[in-house]
Amino acid sequence: MNKKNFVGRKLTVQILVRFFAAVFAYSGLLLGGLLVGFFVCANIRWQGTEPIYRLLKLIEEYLPLVLIVGWVGGVILIFAWYWRKTLGYIDQIAEAGNELISQSDEPIELPPELASIEYQMNEMKRTARRNERAAKEAEARKNDLIVYLAHDLKTPLTSVIGYLTLLKDEPEISRELQERYLGVALDKAERLEDLINEFFDITRFNLTHITLEPSRVNLSRMLEQIAYEFKPVLAGKGLSCDLTVEPDMMFYLDVDKMERVFDNLFRNAVNYSFPNTEIRVIGQRREDGVEVIVRNHGNTIPREKLDRIFEQFFRLDSSRGSATDGAGLGLAIAKEIVELHGGIITAASEAETVTFIVFLPEEKGGRYV
Repeated sequence: MNKKNFVGRKLTVQILVRFFAAVFAYSGLLLGGLLVGFFVCANIRWQGTEPIYRLLKLIEEYLPLVLIVGWVGGVILIFAWYWRKTLGYIDQIAEAGNELISQSDEPIELPPELASIEYQMNEMKRTARRNERAAKEAEARKNDLIVYLAHDLKTPLTSVIGYLTLLKDEPEISRELQERYLGVALDKAERLEDLINEFFDITRFNLTHITLEPSRVNLSRMLEQIAYEFKPVLAGKGLSCDLTVEPDMMFYLDVDKMERVFDNLFRNAVNYSFPNTEIRVIGQRREDGVEVIVRNHGNTIPREKLDRIFEQFFRLDSSRGSATDGAGLGLAIAKEIVELHGGIITAASEAETVTFIVFLPEEKGGRYV
């Protein structure tokens, strides 16, 4: 039974039980009063001419009719009282409903008879406030994102236009300088492309639901391939990668989406590693699945930021213009992909070490084959 229907039926049953209890009590009092009256009157010596005696004799003569009229009249009065009380409940609930949409944080208060409805309405009010605050925070993050990306788009675009303008207006500059200007313009154009791709990510993340297309995958080879593709980036930053992966870990996975997860974790480790340090990647079987660990040496992430690191639009470094900053969607999307595979992704950071752990269970989406 629906919880809301249960609460409504409980109140109805409560009112009906009290109504019938009142009718039963009134019936008992009526009969009891009649018996006491007969007993008292029977012990009184009447002359036969008293008005009250004549009234009592008349009542005795029409006793069944008097009882029916008295009982029906009393029941009508009890019904009217409970009907009025029920309408009062409706008015109080209607007033409490207005408080649900008010901005006040004061709890809703109803009579003790409506305690279950009071609790439910206060839960609804608290949930509405939480959702409202979450919506405002999400809107604020999106607004910040627009500001950040607008700035980040403008900066490389200005550089591309500037250097291309120099090449156009200065035809006599040296070959070496031309190559330098073209190199800078290309770097900025690639940065611009990355940001535009992030805009597409935002659209896909918000407007579509990610679905899986699993296939048989050699997870060990996948990690080796991703690590190999990152070699030029690692060399450019003076980093190295220690890859320790158990051979031939065969799983059913969505290849493209899990590649995106691990690519994001590799890229995150590269962007936030200290120069000339080692990134360690471990892939190992566990009894109930497989575990991939990506660990790098970088600034310790504060607890308050670590707790929010998988939120969409959250960026570790809020400063604009940083080459490592994206839209703040990579880890959020990675978390959704891992959870769609039935897995868990966690982050930890201490002593200038940052660790991400991806666990994929054997019994769901990804499994050994």
